[in-house]
Amino acid sequence: MFLAIMIGVGLYSRKQASSVEGFVLGGRSVGPWLSAFAFGTSYFSAVVFVGYAGQFGWKYGLSSAWIGVGNAVIGSLLAWLILGKRTKLMTQHIESRTMPDFFGTRFSDQKLRVVASVIAFVFLIPYTAGVYSGISRLFEMGFNIPYEYCVVIMSALTAVYVILGGYKATAMNDFIQGIIMLFGIVAVILAVLSAQGGLTEAVGKLAQLPADGATEPGSGMFATWLGPDPWGLLGVIILTSLGTMGLPQMVGKFYSITDESAIKRGTIISTIFAFIVAGGCYFLGGFGRLYDPVINEATGKIAFDSIVPAMLVTLPDVLIALVVLLVLSASMSTLASLVLTSSSTMTLDLIYRDKKSLPGEVEEGSIDDIVSEKVELRKVVVMRVLIVFFIVISLMIALNPPTFIAQLMGISWGALAGAFLAPFMLGLYWRKATTASVWACFIWGVGITVLNMLLGNPISPINCGAIAMLGGFPVVLLVSFFTSQLPKNDVDRMFQCYEK
Repeated sequence: MFLAIMIGVGLYSRKQASSVEGFVLGGRSVGPWLSAFAFGTSYFSAVVFVGYAGQFGWKYGLSSAWIGVGNAVIGSLLAWLILGKRTKLMTQHIESRTMPDFFGTRFSDQKLRVVASVIAFVFLIPYTAGVYSGISRLFEMGFNIPYEYCVVIMSALTAVYVILGGYKATAMNDFIQGIIMLFGIVAVILAVLSAQGGLTEAVGKLAQLPADGATEPGSGMFATWLGPDPWGLLGVIILTSLGTMGLPQMVGKFYSITDESAIKRGTIISTIFAFIVAGGCYFLGGFGRLYDPVINEATGKIAFDSIVPAMLVTLPDVLIALVVLLVLSASMSTLASLVLTSSSTMTLDLIYRDKKSLPGEVEEGSIDDIVSEKVELRKVVVMRVLIVFFIVISLMIALNPPTFIAQLMGISWGALAGAFLAPFMLGLYWRKATTASVWACFIWGVGITVLNMLLGNPISPINCGAIAMLGGFPVVLLVSFFTSQLPKNDVDRMFQCYEK
């Protein structure tokens, strides 16, 4: 039934995916519920449910629930409030379909567009690897299900409905999958707490556990509001919350929403969804220490990615089936968003990089003026071929998944949001941001992430990612003050969209 519904949605949406605008952005007519659920399901995947919830729940105890609160308030509420309206208006005004396209047009340098598309493609791969790694841990450790079968089915199914229906099919399926996630996480939390004797009993058990390195029980650190490491917790909140504002697959949801009233409703829906799903995941992970950890035989250390599966193996078969559906839903929605973003970026920003004119300008011979239906169809075909290509790459990674989900996501989000967050946000609000400042931020975000990785991660990938994101703002501001401004008339034409 689940598989049939997913494919049925793809078939239903195929008529709207015949043009580039329809395939990539759903014709910029996606409603608030679909947009909000598409944002939320792209945000939270197996990376969060298995990797982050397990690792940070173990490290910080119940205080890890603050990560979910941060995801809801910063990653969802503020993201929609700060970026939603302005992103919709400016990208539609300058006819931008992707984040690299925005950089190229807003800052009058098509080389930025090319480099941004390469950065997006390269650093979305580790994120995809993290999604698959989470699935592998859950199915292998928890349910004795050969996960190879699950990821092959998931990959094939995702390919079918994305290729058939493009973004509209993805958004509709995200809505269905989001409902499964909402019910699934609530049911799992109730079942786990019930197995521990209820909420009060579970918290009491957690309070009796000794702190890391201590032998005496009763420290209570894992049942406190701020936990054993508040500063480390803050770094995770920044990375996982602020990062959404700089990720192309997340920001793209604002391109496609219908209008300003839909943005207001989508803000509320997305925030509530994040509170339940993210807050629930991290709250659940906070009880991970009540279960025996799995030790990695090679390293002798705790296998963090196995903590959540270890919590779930004792659940009834019906709930286990629901968890399988929950994780598959979360991962399919994220995978669909990633491959659609990658394929559209590669097609529109590298292969068919049309010459763009500024709003209000008429450029004779511009492909935007004379583009034929045949060229539009060709672009859609290329995107569909690239979707297959990206899913095959993802599947190859899935069949030999890497370890440490949290590190993979830290590297991916750190580089992408470190490079894109500050110039994108400031580009929407600040007229004086310069082209040179965007180049500087690209170098900063990618450079600090790659350098830290090459040096063996002297700074944890999580904290390094947070530094990359926050550091991008002073980089753009300082470089903009010392480099040449864009022509005032050009900038004024771009910002006219906010005056209407």
